[in-house]
Amino acid sequence: MNKIVEITTTVETVEAARELAEQMVVQHLAACVQITGPIESVYRWQGQLCKTSEYKCTMKTTLQCQDLAVEWMTREHPYQIPEILVQQCESSESYTRWLAQQLAPDIRP
Repeated sequence: MNKIVEITTTVETVEAARELAEQMVVQHLAACVQITGPIESVYRWQGQLCKTSEYKCTMKTTLQCQDLAVEWMTREHPYQIPEILVQQCESSESYTRWLAQQLAPDIRP
């Protein structure tokens, strides 16, 4: 098994999720982005209890590309304070190889 990275965030609309996903793949920052939802989020914002419908984006990338992907997402995310979660995962050798081939040549392992 090999290590890869999953980066997860949420956005308000399926259109925003699709745009984020497409840009991450087009810019070779993620090999694959899965969109799930709608999901319900409950949180406190500026002292108020909020309940909203959101869409979750889960991006697959490499350890080498992780920082660039997080920087880009932080800059381009539609939320003022986006939730960006990063988790290392184990992956099969063939999937890891495919994933790395999808990324920009200068950030491949």
